[in-house]
Amino acid sequence: MASHGIRDKVAIVGMGCTSFGERWDSSVDDLLIESSQAAYASAGLSRDDVDAYWLGTMGSGNSGLTLSRPLRLPYKPVSRLENYCATGSEALRNACYAVASGAYDIAMAIGVEKLKDSGFSGLVGATPPSDGTGSETTAPANFSLLAPAYAKKYGVDTDEMKDVLTRIAWKNHVNGAQNPRAQFRKEVAKDVICNAPLVAGPLGIFDCSGVSDGSAAAIVVRAEDAHRYTDKPIYIKALSFIAGPATGNSDPDYDYTTFPEVVASAKDAYAQAGVTDPRAELALAEVHDCFTPTELVLMEDLGFAERGFGWKEVLAGTFDLDGDLPVNPDGGLKAFGHPIGASGLRMMFECWLQLRGEAPAKRTISTVAAGKKLGMTHNLGGGPGECVSFVSIVGSEPSA
Repeated sequence: MASHGIRDKVAIVGMGCTSFGERWDSSVDDLLIESSQAAYASAGLSRDDVDAYWLGTMGSGNSGLTLSRPLRLPYKPVSRLENYCATGSEALRNACYAVASGAYDIAMAIGVEKLKDSGFSGLVGATPPSDGTGSETTAPANFSLLAPAYAKKYGVDTDEMKDVLTRIAWKNHVNGAQNPRAQFRKEVAKDVICNAPLVAGPLGIFDCSGVSDGSAAAIVVRAEDAHRYTDKPIYIKALSFIAGPATGNSDPDYDYTTFPEVVASAKDAYAQAGVTDPRAELALAEVHDCFTPTELVLMEDLGFAERGFGWKEVLAGTFDLDGDLPVNPDGGLKAFGHPIGASGLRMMFECWLQLRGEAPAKRTISTVAAGKKLGMTHNLGGGPGECVSFVSIVGSEPSA
């Protein structure tokens, strides 16, 4: 059996997104109110008009009360969920399927995370009880394994690999410098990136995404009702979520140059959306650049470059803001940081802006002006060899 999808059955009619960063000025409640109010306003709706809510957060609240309390929701169903770094995307997937099923007319997906108040430099979470045999390596260490594995397999020398990873970070910081919602809004010179202190393996500080606070929200309705709320809805073409068997780290055949879960979720999403050539058909892609080698590997797993040639496409500028397929035109996790529950919906917010022609002029992508009408968002959670992966395809027009 395979997923059948809900192509063009649901549309996004309103979105809101806070600025991401060290939001010492705002609580979890404040961030939820800010993003939800912006989403309500963009769709011309109020909290009472929304039938049901899906809240994504990893550790910034328990139960639906995390949302119902600050929004003063009048006895509405609120589902709180978590699915690693794909938590925000999972909230959207659940809200969309609820509307597509006919259970609700209007639903909101909203994500939030407040990470900076913990005082820790990395992600904070409670480790579930285990038998103690699991790996205790850090996320930077786990993802650092991608770079030498890729270089060895495809014959990329050490200096070339450093240039590739540097250029990915440089690109995303260039894009983020044009985005007022980004955590880091400065371009970073390539020599600064290249010579930054090392964190793990070959990865320096600028190869790693930041830690930030933020929230984003989306309101979804049945596609046939979309024009009641906006003249520029964004239609859901595909929503694919995959959880892998988590056997990579014990599998001698796993070589750390691919995420099989990403390959599977992309294949499923393309089938749902009817996409046969993503490189040619997509106007933009927002991908999970938690670390620079992750983005490199994703370019091949998502079908944007042939195996072993992704690094050359990076250096050629294929994925730049003015390239054939802009990747992370808003700056990605590198520029925004990664408040877990909000990131997937933040990615969707960029598709919302770009496909509706509402992105600021300095980072408007030419692919939309050229007639491309599809965008992608991608999240992965976990690590190489054991992760979950989400891929969505959305479009500015329903299929003919």
